[in-house]
Amino acid sequence: MILKRFKIDTWVGDPTNCYLIFDETSKEALVIDPAGDIDKIEKTLNLLKGKLKYIYLTHCHGDHILGVKELKDRCGGKILIHRFDAEGLNDKTINLSEYIDIPEIELEADSRVDDNDIIHLGELEFRVIHTPGHTKGGSCLYCEKEKCLFSGDTIFRGTWGRTDLPTSSRVDIMNSITKKLLTLPENTIVYPGHGRITMLKEEAPIYKELKPRLL
Repeated sequence: MILKRFKIDTWVGDPTNCYLIFDETSKEALVIDPAGDIDKIEKTLNLLKGKLKYIYLTHCHGDHILGVKELKDRCGGKILIHRFDAEGLNDKTINLSEYIDIPEIELEADSRVDDNDIIHLGELEFRVIHTPGHTKGGSCLYCEKEKCLFSGDTIFRGTWGRTDLPTSSRVDIMNSITKKLLTLPENTIVYPGHGRITMLKEEAPIYKELKPRLL
């Protein structure tokens, strides 16, 4: 597996992490949360001689989906999102496009995913984990073979995602983290939607006291 991270500025202060995953055997690629910088993503795909199979959205917020339409128009790929967030793609009160002052978004998913669905990328398998809390349809992708988790805005290094937004819930996000994510192997590498990469074993102690880690 080849993994490339793009840090994309989206006017919300903290750059969005977009990830390109490439299976070297099949030459298939998956892009997670393309918020912009489509020239860079397309250039990387071309260098790898890759075929974009999927565009996966961890949730429907504008700072994660702004570049989706342009990427699909240029490179193809099926847009995937959890079914509970699909309706928010075109709702400015849910996707926050008005709130974060970006152009209104018109976007439709090609397929809606559910908890425990398996996404195949060549020889790689990614399991969908529905993690409501930041949004009601927030989800993560877990690859057991590569020991990695793409967590969107559910869990970050040192803290968890905001729960003061439309369809969010503090109770739900804590349940998602403690009952779903922290049951994964502790050596799982976490690739979050913003900020630095971490490991589950580094984050687990936070949720005993529900206090963010400042360092």
